[in-house]
Amino acid sequence: MAALRTIIVAGAGIGGLTTSLALAKLGFRIIVLEKAEHLEEAGAGLQLSPNASRVLLDLGLGPRLSRAVTPDSICLMSARNGGEISRLPLDRINSAAGAPYLVIHRADLQTALREEVESRSNIELRLGCQFEDVSPHAKGLTVVQRSGTSRQEELAVALIGADGIWSTVRNHLLPDVQPLFSGLIAWRGTLDPRQLPREYTSRRVQLWMGPQAHLVAYPISAARRINVVAVVPGQWNRPGWNEPGDVNEIKSAFAAAGWHAIPRMLIGAIDGWRKWALFTLPNRGPWTGDGVALLGDAAHAMLPFAAQGAAMAIEDAAVLAKCIAARSNESPAAFSAALQRYGRLRRRRVTMVQRSARQAGRIYHLAGPLALARDLVIKAMGPQRMLARQNWIYDWRP
Repeated sequence: MAALRTIIVAGAGIGGLTTSLALAKLGFRIIVLEKAEHLEEAGAGLQLSPNASRVLLDLGLGPRLSRAVTPDSICLMSARNGGEISRLPLDRINSAAGAPYLVIHRADLQTALREEVESRSNIELRLGCQFEDVSPHAKGLTVVQRSGTSRQEELAVALIGADGIWSTVRNHLLPDVQPLFSGLIAWRGTLDPRQLPREYTSRRVQLWMGPQAHLVAYPISAARRINVVAVVPGQWNRPGWNEPGDVNEIKSAFAAAGWHAIPRMLIGAIDGWRKWALFTLPNRGPWTGDGVALLGDAAHAMLPFAAQGAAMAIEDAAVLAKCIAARSNESPAAFSAALQRYGRLRRRRVTMVQRSARQAGRIYHLAGPLALARDLVIKAMGPQRMLARQNWIYDWRP
């Protein structure tokens, strides 16, 4: 097939696989390069608000998301006294958006995307194959890839770097932009709901706010497991997202901070913890250049406090496909212009979400009188006003 109908996507994570499906829907031949020998079906749970779930449903993934859970509410909880500060019902959000708020295990979403990719004849997934270099020319791009000791060149009209925060494609495009450690560490684990009293196993997202830390819990895997994520300050900053964590360390962190018995019960019910250091990217430099575009964490890795990291990558994929579909012709110059338009369209929204996440993190981690004032303000606002503040995120459409 001609190079002008070939697009290469580096990275087979959520952003890369969603992008491959969105571009394949336009009739392109898609080659997905993934350096891992097999796709790792592990990780924490994900919250997919309607702005993200809508994109997945439009790509035909609905039947493959049967293990996702639709929570009925988001409950803001006090680590000081164990009480509920506010309960935000999600039915109106789902109805107004025309798409559901979902919580899902990352492995279940990865599996759904992979199975859909494998069902498309115009997508080729190359595992154990890493992007190495790219050079532009009059007919598009020459993309160099490596599999073991074998080196191969492929002609394409565009290269999409969806290869995560430690992106090789970004190092090619923006070598001076490097991840920054946030000083925070996320811990994750899952537990069997039968280990907990029934009142703590309903279909809701619980957000526990406490001094210098917070904890999120919600059902995943068709409600057969509860996903727990705790974020605490720390100095450990090794790259990666699947390191084993010492259960005594995370228990001690929450005990020392004087957290209520209920969130400590959640933490104590988990035997196998994993942890990852939270990194972000400085917001500088273009996301595109010479037929190359960055997407998801490779472009804008952010803190998880708005629960929008995966959603932003999914949104990126939809906007990228829309820009490519609207190109003026089949020339490499037209593709480059489409990629530049994608970057311009996405930067403002992503920057706003990044800012919102940082602000939410500061609010979640307040202590002492400031935490008490926060709780009083949230109660005074009421659930509908609280949800209205999120409409600008949830009501997004490509």
